[in-house]
Amino acid sequence: MKSLRISIVQYLNTAPLVRGLTHGPLRGKYELSFTVPSECAEALRTRQVDIAIIPAIEYQRIDGLVILPDLSIASKTSVRSLLLISKKPIQEVQKIALDRSSRSTQAMTKILCAKRWHIEPEYFEMAPDLPEMLDKADAALLIGDPALQFAVTGRRSAGKHGLSNLKVYDVVEKWRGLTNLPAVLAVWAGWPERIGKEVVQDFQDSLAFGMRHLDQISEESAAQLNLPATELKLYLTENIDYRLHAENLRGLRRYYDLAAEIGIIPRAREIVMAEEAVKV
Repeated sequence: MKSLRISIVQYLNTAPLVRGLTHGPLRGKYELSFTVPSECAEALRTRQVDIAIIPAIEYQRIDGLVILPDLSIASKTSVRSLLLISKKPIQEVQKIALDRSSRSTQAMTKILCAKRWHIEPEYFEMAPDLPEMLDKADAALLIGDPALQFAVTGRRSAGKHGLSNLKVYDVVEKWRGLTNLPAVLAVWAGWPERIGKEVVQDFQDSLAFGMRHLDQISEESAAQLNLPATELKLYLTENIDYRLHAENLRGLRRYYDLAAEIGIIPRAREIVMAEEAVKV
């Protein structure tokens, strides 16, 4: 059997999940490629890869996938890397520019607008450039490293662009307020015929290796993102949860139910874990 092909999101919050694959004992075992979340999902959909870290909503849009057990990118209460940044109070927003790299957070934002804020804004996608986005819309959704950079230092840089007094909404914090559940943002998913017990164990081992090397990950990323390593380690340990335990699964199911309720997906399909497919 040819080497497993894996598509990986090139964001800081993914680094602990893949550290064992990129720097640890599993390095070289699999064929890795790096991109943004929406393109990871497309590569999986078209079978250019066998496994990908995909936006959680995309699991519902690609028939036949299974999810690797007890692994995710989730957040319990606030995340700092998924931000809705607005020039006016959210109830007054009429246009929202969405980071085109996003899929799950786009859907979560639409759920919040419908179910929490009771607004029906116009949505359109743009590259994650905050001044450009806010030039064309009342609010902008930023995800991943650009959002984290804004959370740590962005208010100062926004002021330089004439964007003062911005309203900042942490999407996970608002999701928690709506549902009293965690937000599951991304999952490892793949085609069941390519995922055996050894693969499942390798992905668990990769995360374990990553969690043992958070200091090194934070220091490396600090140079790339021009942010303090201490802030990045705090983000990885306090804002991100890498498990898919019972509470996170309840949050994921609630997310799918609400997405179906407002028409983002036709229906909420049941979640099938790779370990269940492996046993068959």
